[in-house]
Amino acid sequence: MRTVCTYDCPDACTLLVDALRGGGFRVRGDPESPFTRGAACAKVQRHLRRLSHESRILAPRLKTARGWREIAWEEALDRAAAAIQARRSEPASILHIAGDGAKGVLKEAVNLLFAELGSRRTRGSLCDAAGYVATVVDFGARENNDVEELLRARAIVLWGKDLQRSSLHTAALVHRARRAGAEVVSISPQGEENRPFADPLIRIRPGTDRFLAAAVLRRLADEGALPQERFACTRGAEAFRRVLFSRTVSEWLSACEVPTAEAARLARLYREGGPVSTLIGAGLQRYRRGGETVRWIDALAVLSGNIGRPGAGVYFHLHSFHNLELGWVRGSNPGGRPALPIADIGDAILAADPPVRLVWVNGSNIVNQAPDSGKTAATFSGVDVKIVVDAFPTDTVERADLVLPCTLMFEQEDVVGSFLHEYVQYARCVVEPPPGARDDYWIVREIGRRLDPPVLLPEPEAALRAALRSPWLKTSLEELRAKGFVRSRRPRIAFEGMRFAHPDGKCRLPTAIHEEEPAPQGFPLRLLSLVRGRAIHSQILPEDQDLPPAAGIAPDSPGLSGIDPGRPVAIVSPLGRMRVRLRMLPGLHPEAVLVRRGTWMRLGGGINRLIAAQITDLGAGAAFYSQFVRLEND
Repeated sequence: MRTVCTYDCPDACTLLVDALRGGGFRVRGDPESPFTRGAACAKVQRHLRRLSHESRILAPRLKTARGWREIAWEEALDRAAAAIQARRSEPASILHIAGDGAKGVLKEAVNLLFAELGSRRTRGSLCDAAGYVATVVDFGARENNDVEELLRARAIVLWGKDLQRSSLHTAALVHRARRAGAEVVSISPQGEENRPFADPLIRIRPGTDRFLAAAVLRRLADEGALPQERFACTRGAEAFRRVLFSRTVSEWLSACEVPTAEAARLARLYREGGPVSTLIGAGLQRYRRGGETVRWIDALAVLSGNIGRPGAGVYFHLHSFHNLELGWVRGSNPGGRPALPIADIGDAILAADPPVRLVWVNGSNIVNQAPDSGKTAATFSGVDVKIVVDAFPTDTVERADLVLPCTLMFEQEDVVGSFLHEYVQYARCVVEPPPGARDDYWIVREIGRRLDPPVLLPEPEAALRAALRSPWLKTSLEELRAKGFVRSRRPRIAFEGMRFAHPDGKCRLPTAIHEEEPAPQGFPLRLLSLVRGRAIHSQILPEDQDLPPAAGIAPDSPGLSGIDPGRPVAIVSPLGRMRVRLRMLPGLHPEAVLVRRGTWMRLGGGINRLIAAQITDLGAGAAFYSQFVRLEND
């Protein structure tokens, strides 16, 4: 049976799920999908274990003085509704935290209940807010060329993009483009991570990509390759030039520690007419100046003429629902709800006025995933009522008062978009869910009915039909169910002819650039808590937890001074310490230490407990990579 992956992954792969003789299932990529082309990643294959895993929660749980007690669904729904009803007269005392543990229209529609209640929500992002807000500031909208335009590029620049661990299909397109003659360059503090995809591997000092973009732009200007007519499609040109010419090429390169020859090669690619496609990874915007960094890379693409035409363009994350109509999930008063910054949720809850007295969490292991997890956990535990919708005993579930077990991917119907490609897809329920699990939307509809007065949410099918009433789609729910996928009617080329989405049609150029903060005394290493290749965020089964976590460091790193690798080692920040296993990573920048994120605190992991809550310059994102640490023998 055909369905789609609903993980928080850009690819949104079309899948075939087949029942096996004797029990169990097989999952494979759909060969008939024009995007998936028969390929599916390891994360999807491993998901089947989650469906029947012994640690899965299969009945509502109530925390008592003696520990957890399983209760019936009727009691659980009545308790949840009563807790909300008791605080309904002061809606700002109710905080709704929604994540992207699974994608889909009905997952997003859960927001409608809390919007109608007028409860608090969160703002910003733990993922990509600085980058996508920078994109909107520059271009007026979050739009990319169709991703298959990579096949028409003469050069592809992977700017902080790790293709070994993210987006299998982007990696496949880059491979195909490279075989066809495209030159591929990788820029990253990791150096070697894109060795299978790129020839030049430019190792850069963490957090300084904007200085490399400025160096290349300054070199192009010195060579006469930024003619005046290129600025005709922009605003802010004079202030931009003042900043650009405030330093020489060498001075810009000194800040990012990139050799002159490598910068010259990068400048040649952008100068010689391309087309050059620029792929921006989410990691480089997870610094305090992450938005500024994306803006300088955008400026390089625009002023070199590598946007608005086939084979060129800047690729960052699209909005997952940009081809669907979901304005209705914001409720009847979309602008009137107070919001707390998700990147500093622990302090934000403590400072909230009126106090937060009830927290509802769905689709998020917020205690594990937010910065300063220790404070988040303590603050969360101090709220009167915590209701969590989840399927596993995560760090967030551990601190809940009431746990409502949810269905998982393959066990529920939905409609899904993508933040990479232009296909909208139908997620068919292909596996019967266990008797104790309910889907998120069913849960909030049932609770809404129990309120006084009730909050009545639309039937699931009506919600799916409403989402398809988008100007970018020409399909029906029946057609989508039958075919499985449909491409939107968006043009393949974004900002064609250098006409941008701002009312005046012009791109905005950055007009400032800030120094990167130095390492504080006693903490010489930049902590990079990077993505995993075989799991999404903290969706890791207990036996798959990598504990103590591996910490990668360059053999020539000054952070190894005085460390005996034969004895236990810990990463230490001002917030605490965590035992790790050292791994030598030749090619990693010597100022960095690398840990793959997602392990659970209660099992000895949870790297975010060492990371202070800092907010990015744009988008209220979490500046995870602005944390400095040191190594110590434990």
